[in-house]
Amino acid sequence: MPNKPIAAAAAAVALLSAAVAPARAEPVKNVVLVHGAFADGSGWKPVADILRHDGYTVSIVQEPETSLADDVTATNRILDRQPGPAVLVGHSYGGAVITEAGNNAHVASLVYVAAFAPDEGEKLGPLLGSIAPAANSIAPTADGYLLVDQAKFPADFAADLPAAEAQFMALSQVPINGSALSTPITAPAWKTKPSYGIVATQDRMINPDLERSMYKRAGAKVTEIKGSHAIFFSQPRAVANVIEQAARSAH
Repeated sequence: MPNKPIAAAAAAVALLSAAVAPARAEPVKNVVLVHGAFADGSGWKPVADILRHDGYTVSIVQEPETSLADDVTATNRILDRQPGPAVLVGHSYGGAVITEAGNNAHVASLVYVAAFAPDEGEKLGPLLGSIAPAANSIAPTADGYLLVDQAKFPADFAADLPAAEAQFMALSQVPINGSALSTPITAPAWKTKPSYGIVATQDRMINPDLERSMYKRAGAKVTEIKGSHAIFFSQPRAVANVIEQAARSAH
């Protein structure tokens, strides 16, 4: 016959161990994608298709590009609807957006794709000029917005895309309010969240060396991919691989 006191003690120890054991972290299966300036969320389609095929739930933010604050608000609106933890991904100017919105409690990690990763107090205009890019094709509109010269857009923004696709991106680009480049960052989420950074080695809109410098400062895990500023469109599998790595590592 089993010793009842010993059996009872063993059961009590087992229950106590279960009570104090750390809860298993919830796997990250949600991804929120944030586009950059002069683009919209449809450019994420190749990446989104891959992620969805691989079992992730994908949400895409359509920022109005009317101000940094408005774009952060638009991103938080989508983050607040997530059913669990999410990887927050930003391209180009979208990196500034996720740097602020990444403080949302749903965000498990950040992925910067050929993106700005600014520090507290920094403004994108001076930061962009600190290591000048190859391109000089952004010009203001009469009402204070910015656009890329349509004739120069394919070479500067999307040189590794088929000409017809690059030209359509030029025609359909979204103007960004110039105030977004002069708004200081207040609370960089990369200081408290794991970060990943993709350097587009042929980027003409943001100098690849500036991307490297910002990612190093943020302590991001860096992946270099040969491609233009539109690397999210031209190299979707490589970009999706980094996002999935961030999701797997987040918990």
